[in-house]
Amino acid sequence: MNLALLFAEDFVCAERAVLTGRRLTHLRSVLKVAEGDLVPVGLADGDIGTGRVLQFTDTEAVLQVELTDPPPAPLPLTLVLAMPRPKMFRRVLQTCATLGVKDIWLINSYKVEKSFWQTPWLSEENLRENLVLGLEQARDTIVPRIHIRKLFKPFVEDELPALLKNTRALVAHPGTSSTCPTHINGPATLCVGPEGGFIPYEVDKLVEAGCEAVHLGSRILRVETAVPVLVSRLFDAGA
Repeated sequence: MNLALLFAEDFVCAERAVLTGRRLTHLRSVLKVAEGDLVPVGLADGDIGTGRVLQFTDTEAVLQVELTDPPPAPLPLTLVLAMPRPKMFRRVLQTCATLGVKDIWLINSYKVEKSFWQTPWLSEENLRENLVLGLEQARDTIVPRIHIRKLFKPFVEDELPALLKNTRALVAHPGTSSTCPTHINGPATLCVGPEGGFIPYEVDKLVEAGCEAVHLGSRILRVETAVPVLVSRLFDAGA
């Protein structure tokens, strides 16, 4: 936790917040703070600053908060992601939040098993928890937006064209003829399939909607690996 992300419910007054639970445990066990210490904090969807520890007990940490700096700039990227396997879904979410992806669309695909949509990791509470973990790693505060679409064809035909407008639209798929571009550093929409990839019909529909099919070479990567590799190719660090 490189930053303690604060929410409105943490504040007892305008500049004073109370931390409990996981964040309190981290302050005690990892950062080993004491009363009077400064810790990095940020307000969800707001600025970054510091919190001075006014009181530190077994049950809570009271911080005097001063927010002075803006968060890192978000990536100009819309990520369209076929619902991953639940055991890797948490890691993918955290990675996306850490990298600065702010607009994530979870979609269905032929190779997405129906049971994936039943995972408790899709609950609002668990989505927020994993996004927060990613933001705290990156010292970021802007919480990504998650959109869930369980029907592939209606999404691709009715909603995707509007998302692609004025962006570099790509679908990552092994075996295509074009290599994924690098250093575009501009608005992009990236579609990534499930384990095993999109089926040909789905690739064709994505291309019809306006996507360019690209690949990362001859190696087949897991989704949790492919996403950060693709993002790092498309955007320079700090761009």
